[in-house]
Amino acid sequence: MQHDLQLRAAARAIYDECYPGDEWTPVGFDEAERFGTVHYRQAVGAAQQARCVLASPGEQLLLSVVL
Repeated sequence: MQHDLQLRAAARAIYDECYPGDEWTPVGFDEAERFGTVHYRQAVGAAQQARCVLASPGEQLLLSVVL
């Protein structure tokens, strides 16, 4: 997801807000991204959904695939 900096920033913001500390997830965003944790995948999914909701009417959205 490094090629889509806006989506990555949104996923990081969601991740940090939803999983604020060690009691929620044992790793920070960068490590979660590297290992593709379930928390990371949920944050990316939420960022993709938010992008669709916030898009201007008629704006074409690109679907990013996260492995």
